[in-house]
Amino acid sequence: MPIPPYRRMLAACAVASTLLAWSGIAAAQVMAASNLADLSLEQLSNIEVTSAAKRSQRLAEVSATVYVISNEDIRRSGATSLPEALRLAPNLNVARADANQYAVTARGFSSVLANKMLVLIDGRTVYSPLFSGVFWEAQDVMLEDVERIEVLSGSGGTLYGSNAVNGVINIITRSAAETQGALLTAGAGNTDRVAAARYGGTTAGGIAWRGYAKYSRRDNTEQASGVPVRDASSKTQAGFRADSSEAQDQYTLQGDVYESTIDQAPAARRVAGVNLLGRWTRKLSETGRAQLQAYFDRSQRDQPGSVDDVLDTWEVEFQHSTQPWTGHEFIWGAGYRAQFDSLANVNPAALAFIPADQHMHLANVFAQDEIALAAKLKLTLGVKAEHNRYTGMEYLPSARLGWELAPNHLLWGALSRSVRTPSRVDRELFSPGSPPYVLVGGGRFQSEVARVYEVGWRAQPRPALSYSVTLYHHDYSSLRSTDVTPAGLMLNNNFAGKMDGLTAWGSWRVSESWRVGASYVNQRQRFEAQPGTAPVGGVASLGNDPRSRASLSSSWDLGRNLELDVQVRRVGDLPSPFVQAYTVLDARLGWHVTNDFELSVTGRNLGDPLHPEWGTAASRAELARSVFVKAVWRL
Repeated sequence: MPIPPYRRMLAACAVASTLLAWSGIAAAQVMAASNLADLSLEQLSNIEVTSAAKRSQRLAEVSATVYVISNEDIRRSGATSLPEALRLAPNLNVARADANQYAVTARGFSSVLANKMLVLIDGRTVYSPLFSGVFWEAQDVMLEDVERIEVLSGSGGTLYGSNAVNGVINIITRSAAETQGALLTAGAGNTDRVAAARYGGTTAGGIAWRGYAKYSRRDNTEQASGVPVRDASSKTQAGFRADSSEAQDQYTLQGDVYESTIDQAPAARRVAGVNLLGRWTRKLSETGRAQLQAYFDRSQRDQPGSVDDVLDTWEVEFQHSTQPWTGHEFIWGAGYRAQFDSLANVNPAALAFIPADQHMHLANVFAQDEIALAAKLKLTLGVKAEHNRYTGMEYLPSARLGWELAPNHLLWGALSRSVRTPSRVDRELFSPGSPPYVLVGGGRFQSEVARVYEVGWRAQPRPALSYSVTLYHHDYSSLRSTDVTPAGLMLNNNFAGKMDGLTAWGSWRVSESWRVGASYVNQRQRFEAQPGTAPVGGVASLGNDPRSRASLSSSWDLGRNLELDVQVRRVGDLPSPFVQAYTVLDARLGWHVTNDFELSVTGRNLGDPLHPEWGTAASRAELARSVFVKAVWRL
């Protein structure tokens, strides 16, 4: 049987990569390496992050489990989508369900409808009140313009509110001043095609701006039998950003518009949206800052056989940071969000949301104080009060203690309480849409509650070596269940349980041109129904998570113009529905033809011709080996 052309290409790439890797090891000690040297571990330890305290902090001083994915990390991964870039964060579990859908979560409850992670793009909350989660097929940015992605695992409720139960993903793009000139990218492979263009400039008045447009297309995945899954998609997105500075003031205005068509039975679904965000920041003093941000977001989802939904979100948020007394870093703020959900129940014989239209309001106020108890010992206390339509007032407190035992050696601990407030699915979903019901929304469904306990150690014992280790315990109550009642199946809060886990990762710069990294996550879940109840589906309905997962990565600069990046990921068995443990090998070979022109070839799933990552055996997608060739021009 003849070898398919893409497999011949893969074999050639594998041989070339092996030879280049060996040459890179031999030459690593003597070759200059412009890319990796620019991202030394000494610089990484001084990265400023904002997610943990809503103000700039050195990563080495943060009393939380935070991993930063840099723009360079994304570029060298060969990722073509946000979820693929998120695979770089060891404190996230990312499983691909088909060509467009992903299960993205931290610390359990993995599902394509995961509802315990908060995701922000430049401060805009990406959230659907239908199920308290993120439709990942609708989210995209121009990856070349991402400055960094901060991934906070563990409770973020005090600063970010409900739904930041297991973590926060904060996607931060570069300012317009950092993206001047033209950039063109084009890439194609046996499963994907992507093209994008961006141009930035500055007005005579000093306003920096950029505009971009992006197109992507993905082919159908296939089942193990070779039958297409019918999940091919095409997406078009465009947007802009403008930034200006005047004395102590900074202004940002940005927006995006997108539309995507995704094949499915009985007919293709359409996802579209538009957003506009404005932000004003004033520097009040060397230690004080005020920020006011507002945005509008409209998202549309036409899913034949299910729903036709239009969601309008308006949000305004104010925050103020200051040092009111010596040894105190104080931040407080308030916000208000209004969501207007207009939904057409297109197939009431199957399901319906009752009422179809819903207006939801969320108001909050928060305060947090970082107190220097001693020169190297800091205590952070905070609380958020948040009022929602369904359960009224919720209180989200936290306490964190950080002790710098030596320079770049931090021991920390944290206690916090967070909640997931009810979604429309929890309260208002009925099946069918008229009596007699088989499934009834839980009119008294309450918030799911998590009490989180963490201990962590972050260190950089040598300039070229850094690592982070976190032990965590989560105590959950009032988790969602589906119970048999006289009125039919009803959504209730009859599960509870505990989770214990370990997250660890490290990075070692072997030489100026070679860096290696490793990570390991292990967690144990113990959930059970409340006495006297027997929820339908058992604990499997709470999510599907591997007991452990691990990764190894290596990045070489092979001389001045070539670079080789390899990552191996091992994911343990998923219990229900069962997915066998798998190992994935991804590799990228990049060539800087000139300072402004770059070519790369990325191979994914090189060690396995087909493997699933999610779903039931009868219908799930099998992910195939793939090759993606990309060109980038900077003009």
